[in-house]
Order: sequence, then C-alpha cells, then structure tokens
Amino acid sequence: MSDEQTRLAELRDEIDQLDQQIMGLISARARCAQEVARVKMAAHPDEDVFFYRPEREAQVLTRIKSQNPGPLSGEEMARLFREIMSACLALEKPMHIAFLGPAGTFTQSAALKHFGHSVISVPLPAIDAVFREVESGSAHYGVVPVENSTEGMINHTLDMFMSSPLKICGEVQLRIHHHLLAAPGADEQAITRIYSHQQSFAQCRQWLDAHRYGVERVAVSSNAEAARRAAAEPGTAAIAGDMAAELYGLGKLANKIEDRPDNTTRFLIIGREAVSPSGHDKSSILVSMRNKPGALYRLLEPFHRNNLSLTRIETRPSPSGTWAYVFYIDFEGHMEDEQVSRVLSDIDEEAVELKRLGSYPIGVL
Repeated sequence: MSDEQTRLAELRDEIDQLDQQIMGLISARARCAQEVARVKMAAHPDEDVFFYRPEREAQVLTRIKSQNPGPLSGEEMARLFREIMSACLALEKPMHIAFLGPAGTFTQSAALKHFGHSVISVPLPAIDAVFREVESGSAHYGVVPVENSTEGMINHTLDMFMSSPLKICGEVQLRIHHHLLAAPGADEQAITRIYSHQQSFAQCRQWLDAHRYGVERVAVSSNAEAARRAAAEPGTAAIAGDMAAELYGLGKLANKIEDRPDNTTRFLIIGREAVSPSGHDKSSILVSMRNKPGALYRLLEPFHRNNLSLTRIETRPSPSGTWAYVFYIDFEGHMEDEQVSRVLSDIDEEAVELKRLGSYPIGVL
C-alpha cells in the first residue's frame, strides 16, 4: 500500500470508531429522554402530560451553538441536535403538527425546521383550519405564516388571534428561495402559463417582468398546488421551492428568482399551553384602545419608560365596530418578567381590551 492508502485506511478506521461512540451516546441520550417521560407520567398519572418543552429545547440549541468547537458551523451543529431531540421525543409519543398545506409548502418546511423530521405533519387547506385542529386537540401544535420580509404581514393569521384561545409558543424564520419549475425535459420556450401563490408572484415580480414578460400568470392556493399542476399540464411551469420540486419531480428552469436575496418568512408556532421563560424571549399582545387623542402615545409610552424593545406593531380593523382598530404588538421579554408585567399593567388601565397572546423563545434556528 502507498503512504496515501495507508493514511486513508487509518482515518477511515478512526471514523468507524467515532461513529460507534456517537451511536452509543445518542442511545444513552434517548434512554435518558425516556426516563424523563416516565418521571413526568408518574408525577401526573391522570393528566395529558406535555413532553415537548419549547423553552428547554431553545436553551439546549442556544447552548449548542455557543459552545460548538467547529469545524461545523454553530447553525449546522444545532440542526443535527434538533433532529436528535426530535427522534428522542418521538420515542414516547410522536407529535402531530398541523400546517398550512398541502404537502410541499414552505410552511411544512418551517414545521420540520422547528420540530425536526420525527413528527407527524398534518397538511390543512387554510389558516383557520390549522387553528381549529389545534384547538380541538387533534394536533399538538400548528404552524402558520405571519409575515414576509418583502410583502409584510399575513392578515388572516393576525385576525385569527382575535377570537382564538390559542397561545403563541414559538417562532421560526425561513429563508425563502423561489425557483421556476417544470416537468423534466420541458421545452422552456413552449411555456405559456406559470402557476404560483399570489405572494410568490409578488416576491418575484421584477424577475418575471424581465425574463417571462407576457407569459400568463395564474394564482393558485399554494406553491405546492402550483407544482402539482405544472407536473400534470404540458406547457406550464410553477414558482415553488425545493420541497415542492422534489415532491412532484420537477426540474429547475431558473434558480432563486426572488427579487430580494434576503427574502424571509416568519412563522408562528401555536398551541394550547403557555411557555415558561427561556432567558431569551419575545411576547405578543393584541390591544384595543379607546378612540381619543393621545391613545397611541399612551399605548407605546410604557414600553419606552421600561426600556422594552418593540419588534413589530401592526394595526388591524376591530370586529367590534366600524373605524375601530386593534394593535398587534411583538416585543422583547417574557410576561413573567417584572418589567413586562409593569408595562402590561399600565396598558391594561388605558386599553378597552388587552389580550395576551403568549411569550415564547426567540427563534434559534
């Protein structure tokens, strides 16, 4: 054997030994997770025990990223641990996660990014259906889009919180890459129609005007539905992501056609249980103020006085009356924090209604 072959053989042998150690450690971690589940069930024999703790997982992933020695990036290492935790949790009871479907949407990608691939993902046709599935207990959690960096807020999601008892339990941000997809072997010059969701058309408007001007654009319910149609109809293409392309066996006519390279969508995790502090949290509220001079100042002043940073404020029409409005506010901190408690108490004195939507860990991945 040459020196190269000898050294490669030694390295492969070392990798085999390390793989064996990794398997042993993962198995030990899984057994420990099973013991945690047994302790919880023994302490609460007559209750529906929640094994998934968003704040605990956020703490673990944050620690992994900060202590990662390399050469893998902290993000990549955290993703690996995300899947390990997902598999360990599923040993006791795989979670059902409802998402805005059908299969292959960016919302499903966000659900798998947040919960890992060991959950049972349940596609539903509309945002309100996701809320109902979680409210009824048929799904443990739901995933819905709330805002896009290019097109702004998803109003349907905000409006659902006005009547729903559900809590926000987490958030996940997903970098959105759109591709122009068609059936393998399709003649690019023969494409006469492009399917996509209306939001995706808006996010790719400049590219389409420059490269596919005059081609008919047909809005459909989701990018996955667009991909399904493009796979079945000759002479058509779809704007969708990698998951939809793989699911429907489509090829890429053009790669990453979104107008803004930082195009990102934020998704919310909705559930029935409040989340304990993780140490790096965000809170969301809905506030209806009295219609009088200085109302907006009275709403925002307590945040300034207590040095709390707002990350989002949005206005929606109130269902209770014409020209009445509800403010949707995201801000840093947890509702159990003393500062946050003071702010909410001050707002409660001025507001017609204050609805606490929940506190949750700021997205780690």
